[in-house]
Amino acid sequence: MVKDKERQEISLLGRLLSMEALLILMGLFSLISGIIDRDALRIIPGIAIISALVLLIILRRRRRGKNN
Repeated sequence: MVKDKERQEISLLGRLLSMEALLILMGLFSLISGIIDRDALRIIPGIAIISALVLLIILRRRRRGKNN
C-alpha cells in the first residue's frame, strides 16, 4: 500500500517536472523566434511565460522551506 502511494507521488512529480520543462521550452521558443523575427507579439508572451515560471518556482521553494 505504501509503495503504491510512493509510486503515485513519484509519477505526479515526474509529470509536473515535465510540464515545467515543456513550458520553459515553449517560452524560450516564443522568445527566441520573436527576437529573430523582431515580432513583439512573440517576445512578450515568451517573457511572460518565463517570468511566471521563475516566480512559481521561487514561491514553491519558499513554501517547501516553511513546511520543513
